[in-house]
Amino acid sequence: MEYITLGHMSLLLGISLTVIGFWGILTQKNIIKIILSFTIADAGVNIVIVSLGYVVGKTAPIIDNAVVQEAGRNVSASVVDPIPQALVLTSIVIGFGVTALMLAFAMKMFTAKKTLDINQFNELKW
Repeated sequence: MEYITLGHMSLLLGISLTVIGFWGILTQKNIIKIILSFTIADAGVNIVIVSLGYVVGKTAPIIDNAVVQEAGRNVSASVVDPIPQALVLTSIVIGFGVTALMLAFAMKMFTAKKTLDINQFNELKW
C-alpha cells in the first residue's frame, strides 16, 4: 500500500483550489469576488504545475560539489527539471498584473455605475 506523499497532497490541494476558484468565477455576482476567485484558481494551477514537477529523491537544480559527487559525471540524473519552477514564477508575475488590471477595471466600473453587481452591466450583452 502506497502512502500519501507530499507530491500527492500538493496535487490534491492545487486541484481543489482550481475547482473552488472556477466555481467562484461561475457562481458569484460581485465583481470583486469574481476577481478573488480568479486569483484562487490561478494559485491552484501554479500549485499543480509545481507538484507535477516534483520528483522524489532529486535535489534543486543548483550545480555544486554535492551534486557532482553524488551523480558522478551525469549531473542531470540527480537534479529536478527547473522549467516548471520558472514557468510558475512567470505565471505568478503575470497573474499579479492581470489581477491588478481587473481591480482597476472594477474601480472604473464602480465609478460609472455605483455598484459591483455583474448583472447591472448589460451594455455589451446581446
